[in-house]
Amino acid sequence: MQEEKVRIEGKVIKYGDNINTDEIIPARYLNTSDSKELAKHCMEGLDKDFLAKVKEKSIIVAGRNFGSGSSREHAPIALKEAGTRCIIAASFARIFFRNAINIGLPVVECREAVKNLQEGDRIKVNIFEGKIYNLTRKKSYCTASFPPFLQRLIREGGLDSYVKEKMRDE
Repeated sequence: MQEEKVRIEGKVIKYGDNINTDEIIPARYLNTSDSKELAKHCMEGLDKDFLAKVKEKSIIVAGRNFGSGSSREHAPIALKEAGTRCIIAASFARIFFRNAINIGLPVVECREAVKNLQEGDRIKVNIFEGKIYNLTRKKSYCTASFPPFLQRLIREGGLDSYVKEKMRDE
């Protein structure tokens, strides 16, 4: 079992409300499905320093409605490939949430954490327990834990890997 995929530690990159999929990966780059190419352009219209930040700070914290807009799965793919290990938001667009889970990118809703976490805080997220620990400020926040099936999807690296593993088991 890959515990590091359900217990995630990193530094916060913080954004506000209504970050849409066009801001995550601009439409002009959707002519490819190459995750490495998509990652090169991730968040470039919103934060020109994102790629440098994500190397040192790997957990995005954002406000309401993260991932709104189109239903393209390019957005969570670009974020994951760029180095994002987890996203905590006050709320997610429903299709973005599911696309993220399907590719093995943990997404967690927790309004209290979003309100209190600051750029650069070192945090630990445990999706088994539904806990977010702010190691910088010595505070913790509760959120819903992932059900076992979704925990397994995350551990396996997403739906494709999960299905391949399941087929191997049979």
